[in-house]
Amino acid sequence: MIPPLNRPRGNRPRARTTVAVALGAVLMIGCVGLPAVAADVAPGDEQYRPLVHFTPEQNWMNDPNGLVYADGVYHLFFQHNPQGTTWGNMSWGHATSTDLLHWTQQPLAIPQTFDEAGRPIEDIFSGSIVVDHDNSAGFGPAGSSPMVAIYTSAYTAQHPQHAGLQAQSLAYSLDDGQTWTKYEGNPVLDRGSANFRDPKVFEYDGPAGRYWVMVAVEALEHKVVISKSTDLKNWEHLSDFGPANATGGIWECPDLFPLPVDGDPGNTKWVMVVNLNPGGPNGGSTGQYFVGDFDGTTFTSETTDSAPTAPEGRVFAGFDGGDYDGWTVRNDPSSEIAGPWGAAPAAGTIPGQQAVSGWIGDGLVNGFLGGDAPTGTLESPAFTIEDDYIDLLVGGGDHPHVEGSQLSNLPPAGSTALYDFELPDGQNLAESGWELTNDFATDPDRSPSTQGGEGYLGTRRINTFEAGPNGDANRGDMTSPAFTIDGDHMSFLIGGGRRTDGSLQAELLVDGEVVRTQTGANSGSLNWASWNVADLRGEQAEIRIHDDTDGGWGHLTFDNVVIGDEPAQVRSDETSVNLVVDGRIVRTATGSNSEALTWRSWNVAELRGEQARIVAIDNNSSGWGHLLFDQVTFSSAGVPVPAEGYDWLDWGRDYYAGVSYSGTPDPGTRVMQAWMNDWDYAGDIPTSTWRSSMALPREVRLVSTPEGPRLAQRVVSQLDGQLDLSRVQTRTGVDVEGPTPLGFSAEVAKIEVVLEPGSAQKAGITVFGDETSGTRIGYDAEEQRVFIDRTDSGAVGFNPSFASVDDAPLPGATLAADGSVTLELYIDRASVELFTADGRVSLTDQVFPNAGADAISAWSEGGAARIRSISVTPITATMWQSTDDRATAPPAKGKLSDSKTSQGFTVSMTQKKGEEATVFRLYENGTLISTTPVDAPAGQRSVDVPLTGRAPGTYVYTGELENSHGITATSSTKIKVK
Repeated sequence: MIPPLNRPRGNRPRARTTVAVALGAVLMIGCVGLPAVAADVAPGDEQYRPLVHFTPEQNWMNDPNGLVYADGVYHLFFQHNPQGTTWGNMSWGHATSTDLLHWTQQPLAIPQTFDEAGRPIEDIFSGSIVVDHDNSAGFGPAGSSPMVAIYTSAYTAQHPQHAGLQAQSLAYSLDDGQTWTKYEGNPVLDRGSANFRDPKVFEYDGPAGRYWVMVAVEALEHKVVISKSTDLKNWEHLSDFGPANATGGIWECPDLFPLPVDGDPGNTKWVMVVNLNPGGPNGGSTGQYFVGDFDGTTFTSETTDSAPTAPEGRVFAGFDGGDYDGWTVRNDPSSEIAGPWGAAPAAGTIPGQQAVSGWIGDGLVNGFLGGDAPTGTLESPAFTIEDDYIDLLVGGGDHPHVEGSQLSNLPPAGSTALYDFELPDGQNLAESGWELTNDFATDPDRSPSTQGGEGYLGTRRINTFEAGPNGDANRGDMTSPAFTIDGDHMSFLIGGGRRTDGSLQAELLVDGEVVRTQTGANSGSLNWASWNVADLRGEQAEIRIHDDTDGGWGHLTFDNVVIGDEPAQVRSDETSVNLVVDGRIVRTATGSNSEALTWRSWNVAELRGEQARIVAIDNNSSGWGHLLFDQVTFSSAGVPVPAEGYDWLDWGRDYYAGVSYSGTPDPGTRVMQAWMNDWDYAGDIPTSTWRSSMALPREVRLVSTPEGPRLAQRVVSQLDGQLDLSRVQTRTGVDVEGPTPLGFSAEVAKIEVVLEPGSAQKAGITVFGDETSGTRIGYDAEEQRVFIDRTDSGAVGFNPSFASVDDAPLPGATLAADGSVTLELYIDRASVELFTADGRVSLTDQVFPNAGADAISAWSEGGAARIRSISVTPITATMWQSTDDRATAPPAKGKLSDSKTSQGFTVSMTQKKGEEATVFRLYENGTLISTTPVDAPAGQRSVDVPLTGRAPGTYVYTGELENSHGITATSSTKIKVK
């Protein structure tokens, strides 16, 4: 799968035009510092590294792929960038385990494809793996059972035949998944589509026959395409499923499998899983499922809900009359075609736009006129609120209103400019007194730049991409002349890449020491950031732009440094429709990065009698930088939230692309695993050497409910063997009124709570707590909802969409007769997985606690509650733990060698006599590509790493051997691929 679709970030020759509307007082958003991880910190000692969940040792990971159980081994393949910690260079990583908990990362499995010039022509997107027991594809010798991967070929613009398309392809392995060969006849299923992806293949054996079945998605059409084959190479279309239920985001990563209801093999139903991004019940990426029947050709859902209908009430604005009927239209003055709104409502889809759906009548507000670039506002006539609800259809970009932001791009009032980079023609940055080093000194006339970024002021700014000859690979510093700090706040515009290891940042220097830092946000848009420098007034200081990184987003943009008594307000990037009372935004809604309009309801009963206006704001010029809305209606009952009735794999923000393992031994359950992240902020989470975890694997089963069969989930039973029962902490009968200490602490544990809400409106526990922060897990007795509140959980400021309260309704039939609620939690340094209602409801959220925050306490609001029982059981680490290898010194040196194979080549390490090693790591051109345990007690002193799929070029391989006493570098070897 892919991250959310965005408009390409091109260079814009003009400063961004913004349109302001007075909305009253604002609240300043501060800058948040993120922890940097030193390169020499062992993985198990990194602050947010989980000890039970799988993470790659280094670099980016997203969707689980090719989940398969074969010959007693679970194989977890995954979307992987082997070259960096952000999405890109998509390939399949690989890890293996015998128990789903102790994972060994294997060499890169299926890499990107390159042409003879070394250009990438095919990314390896998501897919699945089957064991071809009958050798139906003929990839192995007679009697063999090859592993066959079915994956999406995402062809780049450089591909000679399939540029820009997505089609399904094959690769096979004859050595248990260690090396892979791409089928020369790829692709095997091509619909000529740019968004046909994520194949899940299984063997069907039923009344219609025995054959392979593939489910894949046409992502933008909200459709699952079902096909069949007898040899995995030739495919026949069977049927389509969808659109159905949640369509607020693109559909991805489907799955289809049978399960017995209540374990009864005579009563089997089929489960169709469809992940979508965004569109979850609490926003962001998520997964939904349908229960029904599959006859070998067609999946028939029994759980599809009808779409919500328009509310009964008075339509205030339907935009059907051919004009805006009294609304005040402010279009972008730089737009030649009066975008974003135009002179009249749209009649539907605008040329160049994906198909718009869900509006009512003859017209709607469609802010895509001129594409995503134009900005503007649209304001209704004033009206008096006389009903309890305002309902409206909303679509377009997911860019919510942020309290405290500005719609313009102004520096703080009364501030003084230190550097605006608007130098006289012919003068460069060095001639103005700045010191440039390394790549930036090779051609000083490159700085300041007139290219790159959006949201700058004037025409010139610093851009380290343009400041040297190597683009994102430029390295060096730019240091300002000294100046005196004569204000309380220093503010500036900053954009470009985000790094949390100190390699890419703006720095404030005092006496040569770095005292403040700020990095970018992986965005081409510059926005305001501020440093509080009140404690440094009167000091001599310098600003340094430090760039010591490369890869995607390996640059900074920087502009307009000012100093004054107030911090800058961040510029809003919202696409929102808002209810404004007395100049204040009191209700707001945004789209979900989808051209499908869906109903939103505002409860305004408390505002009855107030004068109000509705103000639509498009202040975003980047991807999905447009707003759709229609059918503003005043009603007495509102529109039920449709997501409440859908069936979700998980209600949290961090459970996506969940699919099941094939080949598992128990036919009564399926084992599923998902990516524990969310595309809203996946590239920004504050980890450094790696990015993303997998959720704990779960057993899913179908159980009877009053609504029909539904999924219930539990963490795989193998985890019980990791519980340290000798250190369990328990308490019973704890009265809770307000904050209540429990005296417990843990960062990796299973927590079981039986809560009696009593007279409290809300009650629960806090985990990962310290004196200033914590993650609250609780139950809202009035609403009968469980929730995870991570708004004050530690590091939350790295992305505006992260801080959230995520909740889920408890099915009425699952509530205990005495009103008590049972919560089962798994915490692992940087995550919370909550199960309740006998596994019918789960919420999974990442959190990033303060260093050392591990306290567990109780709390209540609005009355007293009681904890009937609580137990906190430590979980023994399964990942990243050093073993007692009885070493007395670092390992002896190893020698690297290479040899050709029929599919590529093998790099071999042979260790000389001396102290043994427990781990061997292999690096390719400085990038870690393989980590292999070494069985020292068995006398193992050599490791072979097979490698395939390398593009033409020169590869230098280095290695290191590690034991409990240190690390020893190996020799190196160089290979030329022609």
